[in-house]
Amino acid sequence: MKQRLITGLSMFAFGLLIIYFGGTVFAVSSIVCFVFALYEEFHALSAAGHRPVSWPTWLAMTVSIPLGLIFGSQTVLPVLVAATFLITASVLFRKNPELEDVLMSVTPLLSVVLPGLCIISLTTIEPLSVQRVYLALLVVVPVGCDSFAYFAGKRFGKTPFCPEVSPKKTVEGAIGGMVGAMTGAMLVSIFARVLCGPATQPLLPSWLQMVAMGLVGGAVSQGGDLFASLIKRHCGVKDFSNLFPGHGGMLDRLDSILFMSVVVFCFRIVTA
Repeated sequence: MKQRLITGLSMFAFGLLIIYFGGTVFAVSSIVCFVFALYEEFHALSAAGHRPVSWPTWLAMTVSIPLGLIFGSQTVLPVLVAATFLITASVLFRKNPELEDVLMSVTPLLSVVLPGLCIISLTTIEPLSVQRVYLALLVVVPVGCDSFAYFAGKRFGKTPFCPEVSPKKTVEGAIGGMVGAMTGAMLVSIFARVLCGPATQPLLPSWLQMVAMGLVGGAVSQGGDLFASLIKRHCGVKDFSNLFPGHGGMLDRLDSILFMSVVVFCFRIVTA
């Protein structure tokens, strides 16, 4: 428990630090994390006996980073479509092609690369003060959700929430997670309005929008956690790796944030 808490606080502090710098610092740090997460997921699928085609996904992540920084978010869809076609063609022309090989190859593309592109796109927001708010939502809401869900489940958890996927998760923990997500969104909103100047405050999400982000973010963050648990259960592993003591691998820590990134990205596109 102590080791888990120390590791968790260290990762959260690092997250806040790179949010402060934003831009290139946040983007480069994120890319390093994506590389670990993508490797972990492909490794788990391969260890489970699948034959995923990984090179189109690695290629997509490599080319999408400079393209996204230069041309913006409109590059996301073409890159994903091209990678999907390459994956499908690679499976079709291999010996003993199986539909399952396509599905297992596309899963890391959609669960790591797609959210990763959304995160990289957020690092191009100007001015930096507004960018920090969106990056803070990206991190603080899932962390608040995970933390509250863990402690609420440990203290009050009795009713199974999704036992076929994650037997230890409870309804009480899920409710606590929603409270944590809402708390995180409100804290970000308060600090944003205190720290941002009068010129940038009109560019920030409204209180009502923050409430919506907390609600949707809480549900999506827990969905990301369950999806990662489904992959681990399918592959027969407890954690994706032992990179972080008491917390598992990079993907174990990023699952909620990756799903949350799509929500923040879509919100930004709709309201920009």
